[in-house]
Amino acid sequence: MAHYLVSGAAGFIAASVINQLLDAGHTVVGVDNLNNAYDVRMKEYRLARLCRRAGFTFFRSDISDTVNLQSQPEIYQQVYQSVINLAARAGVRQSMEDPWVYVDTNMTGTLNLLEVCRRQGIPKFILASTSSIYGADAPLPTPETADSDHPLQPYAASKKGAEVMAHVYHVLYGIDVSVVRYFTVYGPAGRPDMSMFRFTQWISEGHPLRLNGDGEQSRGFTYVEDIARGTIQALKPLGYEIINLGGHETIKINELICHLEELIGRKASIEHYPPIPAEMQASWANVQKAKQMLGWEPQVSLKEGIANLVAWYNAERHWASLIDTSG
Repeated sequence: MAHYLVSGAAGFIAASVINQLLDAGHTVVGVDNLNNAYDVRMKEYRLARLCRRAGFTFFRSDISDTVNLQSQPEIYQQVYQSVINLAARAGVRQSMEDPWVYVDTNMTGTLNLLEVCRRQGIPKFILASTSSIYGADAPLPTPETADSDHPLQPYAASKKGAEVMAHVYHVLYGIDVSVVRYFTVYGPAGRPDMSMFRFTQWISEGHPLRLNGDGEQSRGFTYVEDIARGTIQALKPLGYEIINLGGHETIKINELICHLEELIGRKASIEHYPPIPAEMQASWANVQKAKQMLGWEPQVSLKEGIANLVAWYNAERHWASLIDTSG
């Protein structure tokens, strides 16, 4: 049995990671500030389910608040096998509106947790990063060796800064670091600012489906349980490695809408808006490195995963239909 610190505990991916760690018999301290980056009711839903589980302890704290974090001995002075940093301000469009909060959480927050590792002698650090870091002209499928020095928005830039800082702490202090670059993640209780949840809600409730661009942009979606499993497999000693975790199937947004229409049994009322220049036209992961180094590959098909999401939404529709998806 091992003991882990997981930041962003009420987040979409973190909640799944924590559940898998608890299932394996480990104990977890979760930290989250429950910010309003998206409708906090979704975070409260995930957190309430975690808090019912044995072996999980939760503290409300902001990892970007250096003084506050260091003044909490119940968090800061425990002995962990690893710190898993899944706290982040995510989202391409939102980062253009308030880049400062992205720097605070994604860069300063990462630095603060690296300091926890340094001061406490914690040997392993997991950093969640993003496929958005690859910019506009990435080869498809995209390997980890592709250019990541020309991000298109503050979100990706802040994640690049976090990756570089983690490398510094690896070099200076010998901390073993796995940077996992997530591609588009979906599944039950997902982020309401992401297309999968938004489209499901909008079609189900008869709301207009707001589509940026012509819908021919493509994404390699990855089911959340697969992503969580890969994150945990990245806990093994690796030195310093950047590893893609992404889906094995790609789909155009127009095709995704059609598939959701079939599952939901209702047509979408589509409203077209201009494309967003900061968003990538296509995103598709090369995951050979993850397979070779971690023994990981995605298992849940897109068809199965979307069906799971729609089934979850129908079961939780009494409140999920009220979640704010306007962001």
